[in-house]
Amino acid sequence: MPWAQQYTPAGSLWLSALAAAVPLIILFYMLAVRQAKGHIAAACGLVGALLVAFFVWGMPAPLAVNSVLNGAAFGLFPIVWIVITAVWVYNMTVESGEFEIIKDSLARITDDRRLQALFIAFAFSGFLEGTAGFGTPVAIAAAMLVGLGFSPRWGAGIALLSNTAPVAFGAIGVPLITAASMSGLDQMTVTAIAGRQLSILAIIVPLWVCTVMCGFKRMLEVLPAILVSGVVFAGVQFAVSNLHGPTLPDIFSAFATIVALIALLKVWKPASIFRFEGDEPVQHSANTNTMLSVLRAWAPYLILAVFVFFWGLGEFKKILNAIPGAVFTFGWPGLAGNILKPDGSPYAVNYTFNWLSAGGTAILLSGFVSVPFMRGYSFGRAVTCLFRTLVQLRFPILTIAMILGLAYLMNSSGMSSTLGLAFTGTGAFFAFFSPIIGWLGVFLTGSDTSACALFSGMQKDTAVAVGMRPELAVAANAAGGCFAKMVSPQSLSVATAATNTVGQEGSLFRFTIGHSIALTLILSVLTYLMVGPLSWLLPA
Repeated sequence: MPWAQQYTPAGSLWLSALAAAVPLIILFYMLAVRQAKGHIAAACGLVGALLVAFFVWGMPAPLAVNSVLNGAAFGLFPIVWIVITAVWVYNMTVESGEFEIIKDSLARITDDRRLQALFIAFAFSGFLEGTAGFGTPVAIAAAMLVGLGFSPRWGAGIALLSNTAPVAFGAIGVPLITAASMSGLDQMTVTAIAGRQLSILAIIVPLWVCTVMCGFKRMLEVLPAILVSGVVFAGVQFAVSNLHGPTLPDIFSAFATIVALIALLKVWKPASIFRFEGDEPVQHSANTNTMLSVLRAWAPYLILAVFVFFWGLGEFKKILNAIPGAVFTFGWPGLAGNILKPDGSPYAVNYTFNWLSAGGTAILLSGFVSVPFMRGYSFGRAVTCLFRTLVQLRFPILTIAMILGLAYLMNSSGMSSTLGLAFTGTGAFFAFFSPIIGWLGVFLTGSDTSACALFSGMQKDTAVAVGMRPELAVAANAAGGCFAKMVSPQSLSVATAATNTVGQEGSLFRFTIGHSIALTLILSVLTYLMVGPLSWLLPA
């Protein structure tokens, strides 16, 4: 006998919504108050969700457990598959020594702290976000800035503040891929809207970062570089997200921005060099890197971009999926046909294993193709590095699997829909709150992917109920989460570890919180206007 969802199991909508929020409250408490590790907080939240599903929603235990397993499976493939392979490629470049050449090639371009921030914390960090994500950009950018002479506070703070606009497209687009999958909406449409929102914010961020560093007057000294950074990054991000999809906007935008800034510095220099009070520029050793060695160092990422580009093309994906045995789609055992929505329609619980056309497979192949370009590296070391990356990511893998399990359980039980119905009370103002919900999700989990998994279904249901375009709400959820990365406990811990200032997370939080709130409110206003007077910004 199929089990039917219900949206008001506690008798009233508001009491039911409060019960549905219990797993999220547990997550908040464990992360923000107890400062627990991500996998511990996710486990506690998942247990809370199971208890609420059993005792409040009356969901049979086999259905609840199978919902969690279904979500964990989606977390492992395709999401974790992308994360593992992306971090693996990065680890190989570090292990082979090529990453040192990449860093050195960027560090030698200028001694001006403002321009170093644009090159490393904004552009190169965006590149790392696009290829690896999950804390890698902040860790590397912060360490590089400190290595160039920034104080730990400024190095960590600027790295966090700059790593914003690229986040929704991080790790080859995982957050937006998750958002579209969890909401059941068209991936290209959700990606296109997020690209239009974040490209506007991408113009603002470089100006914001430089103003924080040196004040408005001295920011004007590097206005040409700021405009080039913001406009090039935003323009490419807009074009790639709208024409190709969620996988490559960060990689192409960051690479184009680095090239554009280098070209600008060939014909323009700031009137004076800016450094922080008391700091001295790093004395570089003789440059022994030739243009050929620099190109070889960048080769793994260039190859990765080519592979991911082709894998993101719809026609190419169809060719791959047409190969016998390349795709397996099935109803999840124990769930398919056993859950009904309140209107009597079946709740879809299919799972697709498209191992060949998955983004992680493209990255894996690009990594092996890149091995001959890495000096002194071998395929044997590459395989060893892959297994070492699995061990390195064991806790993030566990966290992602549990968060996705929690999200699937909240969706299949009806808890997410209950929260969405409660938010319908905000009416037309829900558009303003959409990015804030995404911000809260990333603050709680430290991951835009997790925030999209938790709230995308609710965002869609609420948007439909209040007459808002659901793709806008889901995209705003992903975009809003970008500006919580700088204040999430996970990001703060990564930044302090990278700058050898563990224990100073509170100081760093105070440095970033005002900027985080301000940028999120700008996005909230933009989203609200996109429902009305700026609706022309939305794709048809």
